[in-house]
Amino acid sequence: MERELISKKDLLDQTGISYGQLYRWKRKQLIPEAWFIRKSTFTGQETFFPKELILARIHKILNMKDDLSLDQLAGKLSPSLPDYEARKSDLIERNIVSRTMIERFAASDPDNTVYDFEKILYFHVIDKLLQAGDISMEEAERLLEMMKEHFPKFEGKPCDLVFLRKMGVSAFALVGAPSEWHYDNGVKVVARISMTTCIEQLKGKW
Repeated sequence: MERELISKKDLLDQTGISYGQLYRWKRKQLIPEAWFIRKSTFTGQETFFPKELILARIHKILNMKDDLSLDQLAGKLSPSLPDYEARKSDLIERNIVSRTMIERFAASDPDNTVYDFEKILYFHVIDKLLQAGDISMEEAERLLEMMKEHFPKFEGKPCDLVFLRKMGVSAFALVGAPSEWHYDNGVKVVARISMTTCIEQLKGKW
């Protein structure tokens, strides 16, 4: 699955930011190094970006930069997991995950159980897919085990969750972002979720 790209020139024209701003935000780690993609064109080497990700990130930076310093912004936008925690009862009260999610995956935990940010992130991602009607409960249980096993291997690096289905058989993958995937005929990409975006969304609830 190949992400749509946008050239640096088109990005600057479309967002109204300057070359200097773009690279200052890169130095401050507001924009991941991996999003700067060098490709050969008929005019030579040019820089491209994953369009959906970079436009959303710049929109967020522009909306927040008047209220926060660049260092504070970097903390909020980093793919690294913060040391945030929340009680089971808070997850529903603060609309972090749905009651259905909690009843299915944490029914036996007391209300005062405290979850770390990583566990809450897994709940949040699964909840998004369940509410969209993309996965079954059985698939959600498999996904939870897969994320527990493999997500920590990225150690704060950007990654995407890809959910595939072929002839009724489903599979999940965590892949470095941005990346291109190409599939054989008959494979359906049910969902591709930026884990970095999910982390940002969760940080906003604290």
